[in-house]
Amino acid sequence: MTNYTKLPAILLLADGTVYYGKAAGKIGTTTGEICFNTGMTGYQEIFTDPSYFGQIMVTTNAHIGNYGIHREEIESDSIKIAGLVCKNYNIGFSRKEASESIQDYFQNENIVGISDIDTRALVRHIRNKGAMNGIISSEITDLEELKAKLAAVPSMDGLELSSQVSTKEPYFYGNPDATYKIAALDLGIKKNILRNFDERDIFIQVFPAKTSFEEMNKWGADGYFISNGPGDPSAMPYAIDTVKQILAADKPLFGICLGHQLLAEANGIGTMKMFNGHRGLNHPVKNIIKNHCEVTSQNHGFGVIAEEVKKSDKVEITHLNLNDQSIEGIRVKGKKAFSVQYHPESSPGPHDSRYLFDDFIEMIKGELAW
Repeated sequence: MTNYTKLPAILLLADGTVYYGKAAGKIGTTTGEICFNTGMTGYQEIFTDPSYFGQIMVTTNAHIGNYGIHREEIESDSIKIAGLVCKNYNIGFSRKEASESIQDYFQNENIVGISDIDTRALVRHIRNKGAMNGIISSEITDLEELKAKLAAVPSMDGLELSSQVSTKEPYFYGNPDATYKIAALDLGIKKNILRNFDERDIFIQVFPAKTSFEEMNKWGADGYFISNGPGDPSAMPYAIDTVKQILAADKPLFGICLGHQLLAEANGIGTMKMFNGHRGLNHPVKNIIKNHCEVTSQNHGFGVIAEEVKKSDKVEITHLNLNDQSIEGIRVKGKKAFSVQYHPESSPGPHDSRYLFDDFIEMIKGELAW
């Protein structure tokens, strides 16, 4: 285990609020939009979720790192969060399957964090003030210098990030002899989404974010998937255009999270930056078509504008968030296309939402009856 000394560290928020704690991970400085996740477990999946690219993560669970790092529990090939804020940063771990400590993991991947602060007070502050940028440093103690660095960080509103986390070259996933083929647009796709498709006898070709529909269509896929990812959907005209072309070609289409927002944008429905966003493992959602509720995993700072969805003659609401009545799912009228805002590949319920993958197959087969 790497030697670890708890050096002083500072967290400064854009509104001038300062928290003092101890260094976690690599000694250095990092910036990003600060957000929080209410999950009691799954910190490694959070760290590696591409949708968190550019964000400093506050974990509301008091203990982080206590079950170590397991190389199979990743959603992408590297840590994607910009930094970590936690209460108790646990170097020691007891799980047999773990291969290393969180400190070794963070140092190897150059991740800067801060621990030993009152995360309850911090989360209350963010909930009241809304999402904002922050800076963590364990090397700079001058607040004026930190303020100057923080002032140069762009707002997440209007930021296009998916092209930075997407694959650079197309690749295949699954069994080439599978019954169905799906073309997936990688805007920050999670590995567990690919696993869920593979488990359902689907062979996937994953394409870079800015791939045109014309190029994707050459493969002759049975359906199209638009993935999750980071950033502002309204700043992605290239992806909105691709979704429009898939719809115009009347191809089966399924979108998750950012893919949901892009399906809305492609149908003339706007998206907006949320005050805080939804991030956690315990968000209740009602499927109003099937009249049942699901415990869902969520991670999004943008959402579709509910009033515009309700006024639209192009889409129909399929899912609602029971906490705030935000739109969690839509389907396009007259098209074989639907999407959800939450993450059905995750397991908080534990598998309440996996049926959506089966629905997509039924749609491809032409047998889905809503």
